[in-house]
This record gives sequence, C-alpha cells and structure tokens, in this order.
Amino acid sequence: MVIGRKRIGAVAALSLIGSLLVAGEAAAAPPLYPPGGATTQFLDHRALLGTTPEPAWYEANIPFVDLPDDEIEKTYYYRWRTFKEALKYTGPQDGWIVSEFLGPVGYSAPFGGINAAAGHHIYEGRWLRDRRYLDDYLDYWLTGSGSAAKPATEELNKNTTDWAHQYSFWAVDAAVARAEVTGDWRFLTERMPALERQYEGWKRTNFDAARGVYWQTPVWDAMEFTAGSYQSDDPYHGGDGYRPTLNAYQYGDARALALLKRKAGDPAAARRYDSEAARLRTATERALWDGSFYKHVMKGQSTRIADRELMGYVPWYFNMPPASSAPAWAQLTDPQGFAATYGPTTTERRSRWFMHQALDGCCRWDGPSWPFATSQTLTALANQLLDYPAQSYVDAADYVSLLRGYALTQRKNGQPYVAEAHHPDEDRWIYDGRGHSEDYNHSTFTDLVLSGLLGIRPQADDTVRIAPLAPPDWTHFAVENVPYHGHNLTVVWDRDGSVYGRGAGMRVWIDGVQKLSRTTLGDVRVAVPAAPARAGQPELVDDAANVRETGYPAASASYTWSGDAAANAIDGQDFHLDVPTTRWTSYGTPNSSDWLAVDLGAATTISDVRVDFYDDGGGVRTPPSYALQHQTSDGAWLDVPGQQRTPAVPAGRAINRIVVDPPLTTDRLRVVAPGSFGITALQVWRQPDPRLKASFAVSSLAIDAGRTVSVRSRVTAAKRTTGVRASLQVPRGWTARARTAAQAPVLKTGATLTTTWDVTIPASADPLAGLPIRLLAEAGAGVSGALLPTRYQFDPADYPVTVWDDDFSTDRLDRYRVDHPAAEPSPQLTVAGGTLTAAAGSRAFAVLAAPVTTGSAVIVEPTKFAGSTGEDSLFLGFSAGDHTNALAWYNNFHGTSGADVRVDGTSQPDGGCCAPVRWQPGDRFAVLARSGTLTTWHEHAGAWTLIHTAPLAAVPGSPAFGLRLDAGTMALTRVTARSR
Repeated sequence: MVIGRKRIGAVAALSLIGSLLVAGEAAAAPPLYPPGGATTQFLDHRALLGTTPEPAWYEANIPFVDLPDDEIEKTYYYRWRTFKEALKYTGPQDGWIVSEFLGPVGYSAPFGGINAAAGHHIYEGRWLRDRRYLDDYLDYWLTGSGSAAKPATEELNKNTTDWAHQYSFWAVDAAVARAEVTGDWRFLTERMPALERQYEGWKRTNFDAARGVYWQTPVWDAMEFTAGSYQSDDPYHGGDGYRPTLNAYQYGDARALALLKRKAGDPAAARRYDSEAARLRTATERALWDGSFYKHVMKGQSTRIADRELMGYVPWYFNMPPASSAPAWAQLTDPQGFAATYGPTTTERRSRWFMHQALDGCCRWDGPSWPFATSQTLTALANQLLDYPAQSYVDAADYVSLLRGYALTQRKNGQPYVAEAHHPDEDRWIYDGRGHSEDYNHSTFTDLVLSGLLGIRPQADDTVRIAPLAPPDWTHFAVENVPYHGHNLTVVWDRDGSVYGRGAGMRVWIDGVQKLSRTTLGDVRVAVPAAPARAGQPELVDDAANVRETGYPAASASYTWSGDAAANAIDGQDFHLDVPTTRWTSYGTPNSSDWLAVDLGAATTISDVRVDFYDDGGGVRTPPSYALQHQTSDGAWLDVPGQQRTPAVPAGRAINRIVVDPPLTTDRLRVVAPGSFGITALQVWRQPDPRLKASFAVSSLAIDAGRTVSVRSRVTAAKRTTGVRASLQVPRGWTARARTAAQAPVLKTGATLTTTWDVTIPASADPLAGLPIRLLAEAGAGVSGALLPTRYQFDPADYPVTVWDDDFSTDRLDRYRVDHPAAEPSPQLTVAGGTLTAAAGSRAFAVLAAPVTTGSAVIVEPTKFAGSTGEDSLFLGFSAGDHTNALAWYNNFHGTSGADVRVDGTSQPDGGCCAPVRWQPGDRFAVLARSGTLTTWHEHAGAWTLIHTAPLAAVPGSPAFGLRLDAGTMALTRVTARSR
C-alpha cells in the first residue's frame, strides 16, 4: 500500500462516504448528502481538497482525480469549488439554479439566471452525484421562471420574448449530454414537449428559411464587439449575421431530439429531426464554410468576413463538420492564428481587428482569451481527436498543452482564479470587476478534464467509452468515484504498478469490482450495468431562503458588521469568499454574545436546520457553542426542544445540522453565540410528503387592515393517502378559521381536499408588508406546503375623503405653491377647457403643491406627453419645498417609473429604479403614502397595478404633482388628493 499526499490503498465494499455521513443522524432524517454506494478508495480525498470549505459535500458529489500535472489538478478542484459557489437555492417553485455571477446583475432572468453559459453549466454539473441541482436547473429553463416572458427590449434582446432565448443556448444537447452520464432518460422523455418548444423557439425568431440557416445578433451570442461587429454600423450589438454558433447549437439540439425520440419509441419523429439536422449541416457548409474556416456572414449577404474567429470551431463541439474540414485546426497552433501563451485568442492575430479597443473596457471579444470560448474549443478539439479519422493538424499533445495553458490562465497573485477575460500575452485578467467577476462561472474545466484529458466518453447505451488524451509520458493517473449511470466508475493508469499498488497498466472498476485490465492505455468500451430505477434524493424545501433579500423570510441580527448583511445568510447561496460577500458576521461587536434571526412571516414545520459558520481564521471565528431558539407567541425566546446535533461541537466552514425531533411549528428562529462569529448560510429544510401537493386557488391574496378575507386551499393526493390534515399558518396577530373541512380520512388518487378559510387581519397590520400565508399538509410522511403572498390592492374608494380635487375647469394655478427640486425654470403653465398644459422649448421643471396639508393618495390623469427625448416626465407625491419631497415619477421617453425621496436636500433610498411601464391615453397614475412606504400605481383599462415601492419615513408636506420636459407640451386633466 502506498500512502502519500493523495493516495490511500484500499477497496471499500461499502463507501466510506456513506458510513461517515450517516453516523450520528436520526433515523427519520433524510441523508445530508447523496449516499456514495460501493466504490474504490485509492485516493486521499481530504488531502486533495485541502482547505476547501465543507469537504463532505465534495466527498459525496464529485469525481476525484490524481494527475501528474499539479497545475491542471489544482485547477480541477478549484473549479469544483467555484461551481458549488454558483449553486443557488431560489425557493420551492424553481429549486436550485446555477448562477453565472456570484452577485446579481440587472439583465438576468428571475433569481439571477442567465442562459448564455447554461449549456456549460449543464456539461460541468452533469458529473455531480446529487441530481437535484441540474434536475431543478433544467426545469427552470424549460418550464419554470427561466422560460417565462421577458420584455423584448434592446437591453434584453428585442428579437425574443422569453428568458430561455435571451442568449444563444444549446439546451437540448446539454440535457442529453447530462443524461448520457446519469443514464436517466425518463427525466428527459417526460419533458419532451418543453425540449421541443425550446428548439422550435429559435426557428420562430432566428431562422432564415430562404437560406436554411440561423442568424443571430452577436451580443446575444454573448459576443459583443467582435471582429465582425466592428465591420457593422453597431459595434456593440454587432450587426445581425449568420454565425457558426447558433447554427451548430441547433444542429446539436436536433440530433439530441432525434436520440430522445428513439428512446421514447418514436422513430418517425427521430427521422424528422435527423433530417432537419442534415439539412442544416448542408446549409451551414454552403453559407459559412469558406474552404478553410467557418465564418460570420452579415445577414442578407453572402460574403463571409475575412477574419477567422474562435467561434469557427464551435461546429466540432457537436460533431457537425465533415472530416474534410480538419485543416481548420491548423489555425489553433499558428502564431498568426489563435496561438497565445494565455490563449487561445478569440480573433486570429492576422486580423486587423485583433485586440481592437480590447483594453478600453469590457467586454470585447476581438482577441482576449475568453474562458467561455476556450471551453468550447477544447470540447470541440477532443471531439476532433476522438470522434474523427486521424489527421495531421492537431494531436493529443495539443489538447494537453491547451488545457494546461487554460489552467495556468486561471491564476491571480499565484492563486487559482477565474474572471471574465484574460490578456492573451500577459499574465493578467483584463475584465475583472471587484465584487462582480470573482470565480466567474461562465465556462467549463472539470468536464474538459473528465471527458477530454481522461477520456471518459459518456454513452447512450449501457457502456462507457474510455479514450484518454493523457500524454504518453505520464506514468500514472486516476479518476475515482465517477457517478455514471447510477454506478461508481474508477479508472487507473499505473505504468509499472508502483503508484497505486493495483498492478501495472490500465484498470477499470465499476462499483468497486474490477472490470478491465490491460497493459497499455487505449480506446476501450466497458459494459456498465443498467442504470437502476430512479430513486434519487428526497425533495427538500428551504423555508428560510430569500434570494431577492426583500420581504419574507426576513433576517435580522443584534449586531452586524458594516460590510455584511443579515439577509446574506438566507440568500440561497453558501460560500466563504470575502468579495462578494454572502455572509453575516458580528465582527467588531460590543456585545458578549449576538444573534442572527429569521422571521418566516408565517409558521412552518421545523425539523432540519443547517448552519454554516464563517471562519476567516482572524477576527471572525467559529463559536465554541451556540443556541438554536424559537420565539413563542408571547415574545419569549426559548431553546428549540428535541435538538439532535451533528457534529455535537460547532464546526466552522461546514454544515452544522440540527435535527428537531419531534418537529416544531414556529415562525421565528435565531442562532445565539458568544464572541465575533459569522454565518454564511442558515437553512430551514422541510421534506414534503411526495403523496400530497398543497396549493391555493389564487396566486396572491389582496388584503387590507381591519378586514376579513376568504382563502381557499387545496391538498391533492398523487396516490391514495389516509389521515390527511391541512392547517393554515398566518402572520402573528392574524387569525384563521376553517369554514369547511380541513381533514380527510382518505384521499383517493387524484382527489383534492378543498378548504375555505376566513382570515382576519387586525386594524394595526401593515397591508404593504407582503406577509405570507402558509398552507401545511401532512399525513405522516413529511409535510407539504404552499406559500400565498399577500398584497395591498390600491382602490381610490378606500380613501373616501377628498381633500383636493382640481379638474382644471377653472384656473386655480395661483393657489398652488411652485417648488423647484432641480435648478431649472418652470415651464409655461396654462389652464383652458379642462386641461392644464405645460410648454417649454428647453429643459423645464416645476412641482405644484396643493394648498392642503392632509391626504395619503394622489391621483393624476395625464392626457398628453411631449414626446421629447431625455425628460418627458410626470411627478406625483408630496412636497414641502424645493429640498424636501417624496415624488414618484414616470418618464414617458424611457417607459420607466421610480421615486425620488429627499429630506433637506439629501436623497434617501428610492427602493430601486427603474420599473418598466408604458402609459396609454386614458391611463392614470397614483401615489400612496402609507405604513412608511411610498407606492406608485398605474391604472390601465380600469385595473390598478403596483409599479414601484420606496421607503418613506414620513409624509413630507402637501399633495403635489410635477411636470418636467425638454421641449414640447404636456397636458393633465385632473389631480386629486384623497384620505382615509
């Protein structure tokens, strides 16, 4: 046996993973991590992980590799860490997604999803043992929030109307590539209609039927400022064109759909998709191949641009080109082509556009080394080397050299690091924004090691192909615990048998049993037992997660360091970086102990609480002890009863699990500990009963203080279930009474228990708080739940006292006070024929304050906007002079709404800008000041819709409205102020 930094020599009949993770847990609690099953144990996994936080997660989930090249190996484990950081739990509707940036960006889909690199995410994450992450992520893009409608705007892709088509995306191909690893084809065949819709979506918007090829705007290929872009009149967007990318993606998706149709027993549909793929391949060759490379062609033209761009290799990612196209690969190693020390470059060096303005700021794909494109190129190169006939242009040594260079690119100050783009010739990242680009999850690396370097080539049948591209001078390598078709795969190369002690040559194990032995490395196929029936991990819901960090659940703390936030601990992400921060700490606290609390809004069942303590080895350390407490109805905090802790002593940078038995129903929890401590994740996991689905009859509930409203809940049985009980949990101070039965002795398959509840909201309640109502349904095998958000619905009738009403039937302008929040002249104001008109030839702005001091709702009916650029804005709200006011605004030119709150000339938080809205004749706007909040409403076709919310400490001054324009005229027909 050889014992060293990375190797231990033993074969475990049962995985060490399973025995370690199950020890000490309550029998009723679901496993913390997926059981590993039978496997080998040749490598010292903990040594390979080093100081990585939560090593047990990696032990349970990833394949472990031992490589002679320390740089590639180091980057491999680093990239698994970055992938884990990118896992984000969004809530019960969508579950897990894979984020691109660690922090949110304004152009993303709900919860921060961006589909540009989603294909990379799926290829990378397909090697994880826990399938729940990608199960949820695929559903997010196919049927969840990622498939929802988006605005068709210039900023979000004006050509498409849903998030899953915002950027080019090889969704079906990636989903099938993942199934080739898991062996779970049923998951995809059950989603066949959604997969076909995704494929067909591009045909509706981006297919040129006359030419038989797809076009795309380069920026929506995630490639702004390309060589082709600079040859258009729009360098940023790039000018629409026929491109190798989307055409190859659609070819790959068509081939993937054909495979799925054969799996589903529909050969006719399979032939149809194969035929579509073949036609697209022929058309792409005709339109984009110039005899040496695949190139961009401007839409509507036939001439290919002269410049080679790295995206010309994308067709090989999908095995699309014929073997005769192999000469294109000579450009990869050509010093005037794409070769670079930190390359490859995104545009060939001989191009006049190479690095054109590339150092002027992000993001210019005309030469920089871009991990996104490098990943695609390496995958394509592996396919050329392993799936095509031998050729003389590239070989395995080129693959290893490029992969090693890619690994070395991923460094900063000598440590593993990946950002947005790297200089091709200098050791520095050039697109790397602090708090934005760290550990940028926009590419692959672990998949390139597993499927390329080590040659694990997943198959659609019950085999695995193993064809390593490892250098011939490597004396050894190992990959262990690869989750493959529901089994564990281990591959070892040990030239003379001295490294692993298992004998000389190449060996393959499945579930700890040796299946192959040969003296040399080679391209082999190994039979794998059929994938077992899909069981997987149980569904879990984290009732404490709040990705948006607004509303409920809400986190608070006794003390928080200025660089952190309590909400970070429940944001659905769990990582230990300093920048960007996703933690709460009490660093610098004056207190002997502190607490972090979460208010769930409405009670839930507490049975599985998990705490990950942040420990920086300096001023924030793992506490020596902690208490988990809940708040009783009288406000007292008590220790949660029935706690079973694993581990018993607090552990830093690891999951501290508290199983609560029997489960507790409560709405407020907190963790209390001494000293300066921190928490990166506070999670409250609940296991639903798979037999019961809980839901409400409406998606949200309109409420107001001092009223009683009706709520109808539903509990539906997926199979016959006995002893079904439903309960409605409401916010503190509210009451709920079941008007109809809330229990069912038996629910047959498909039957529904429908209950009507009367919910009474106290007069002291804040209807704008967005407190939720929670339905819990149980029958002894978990607790299913559903959350119903509440909302206030503005109705002028709720404010029956009119304190000011001006229909401009007479001129009362002299009764208004004119305020000037900006140093701009007033427009010319006239009243005639029931209309107030504001006119100006240049920038003008005035706010008119009514001669009253009461009122909480202001309603304004505009009839005309100026149509001028920049400022064409209506203001409404409250004003106490030039420097103190709370004014919501609508900018007609931009079609956006926001709010400006100022006190003594100092701007206050505005609650976020800007909400999209578009006024039409007959529409009205209203602003409401209530419960410390300023809300803006838009009425269209008689229905009021909330468009913006801003915090408001106090109502400043009189009801007011304002008009700001650059030129032309604006007109209003009525201004009304009302009170309750």
